Amino acid sequence: MRLRQTLTWFLSAFLIAMSAQNGFAQQAAFVQAAQQTPEQLQQLVAPIALYPDALVAQVLAASTYPAQVVEADRWVQQHSNLERDALWTQVDQQQWDPSVKALTQFPTVLANLDKNITWTSGLGDAYTNQQQDVTNAVQVMRQRAQKAGNLNTTPEQNVVSQGSTIIIQPVNPEVVYVPEFDPWLAYGPAVVAYPGWYPYTGLYIGGPGIFFGEGFGMGYVGAFGWGWPNWGFDWAGRRVIYERNPYISHSATFVNRHDFNHGGVGFNHGGSFAPGHTDLNRGAGFHAAEPPRGFAPGHINPGTRSSAFSGFDHGGVARGYSARGQSSLGGGFRGGMGGGMRAGGGGHAGGGHR
Repeated sequence: MRLRQTLTWFLSAFLIAMSAQNGFAQQAAFVQAAQQTPEQLQQLVAPIALYPDALVAQVLAASTYPAQVVEADRWVQQHSNLERDALWTQVDQQQWDPSVKALTQFPTVLANLDKNITWTSGLGDAYTNQQQDVTNAVQVMRQRAQKAGNLNTTPEQNVVSQGSTIIIQPVNPEVVYVPEFDPWLAYGPAVVAYPGWYPYTGLYIGGPGIFFGEGFGMGYVGAFGWGWPNWGFDWAGRRVIYERNPYISHSATFVNRHDFNHGGVGFNHGGSFAPGHTDLNRGAGFHAAEPPRGFAPGHINPGTRSSAFSGFDHGGVARGYSARGQSSLGGGFRGGMGGGMRAGGGGHAGGGHR
């Protein structure tokens, strides 16, 4: 009897050990499979790599909250009658991450993230799990654009090289210009367009050049903690800076596969989900009874990658509001480069997450 019990115990222990080993192997395979190549990451950052440093920081941080991006853009559309100071006062009262609030300063950028939500969620997933690789990709693309003659100091922005690092900041920190360009042609040799990419009016122009138009005035927004002056980049540490500290996303949208594989919390501060699954109730800024407009569960647009937000329709502000965003949200400042046309960019120091 004792021998039988002993054999049964050893067999059970063996099966448990094998099951755990298989589970760890599956986790390791998941982590390995999730890593994106440098070329894939360069494709992901191509639409934003030529933005000023602080705006790149805001976009990368906000991309980890794609559901809030959708909600914020639709909210801004619904409040398009507000002038910028009144708009930002009401934005300050919303329960969004500071990075998402910050993007209301740039309605066309926010709308582009909403319009291309599959790309946005892909960027957020990559930044969550490959932060240094993503920021490296930004610098690689800047170097390519500079070599192609498409990234230079202009009346709108200062472009400074520090070794292999290229820094982009506004000439006047009170007026930020967002460059308009074709993200697949501005870097010299053509970049393969991200699947399903939609060229958003106000940020896109066909051809290899870069153009600027009206700048966005930043004055009053400095009164809010999430405003423009609080954001920046630590290129040496390859990390976003918010309020002078490294920014830490508390989004529950994407699995932090690094922690998952190393026995950490693994679910990104209290609940995350693998790509292809969304949570509109925890950490996303939505109530269960109020999904974002256009959300179609289970629907994936043809030609796009599967991602946490493949199911959203093409949102984004209407063209009329896009034009208004340039005038009432910072208009009156004109800029140009080679016969420039539209919006502009710049960067500023800032620091970490609250």
